[in-house]
Amino acid sequence: IAIKEDPNNAVSYYSRGLTYDNLGDYRKAIADFTQAIKIDPNDIMAYNNRAGAYALQENYKKATQDAKKACELGDCQGLQYLGEKKLIRD
Repeated sequence: IAIKEDPNNAVSYYSRGLTYDNLGDYRKAIADFTQAIKIDPNDIMAYNNRAGAYALQENYKKATQDAKKACELGDCQGLQYLGEKKLIRD
């Protein structure tokens, strides 16, 4: 409902993406995190959560790209995690 009322609200897409992520529907989660990023290109949490969803799909290259972007924006936890697990791909 929130997205229909305000389709330019990044938080609504991010929140729905978290729900899909928790349900294990990473394709839909990625789509919503992507939309949140399109609306707000500085949404660190959307980048980190999309990185996590990509990692769960074993798409480590895209996970690394998103984690690096989140790190550029100020939160390097996702990148650190990928590094610890030796999952960083360039």
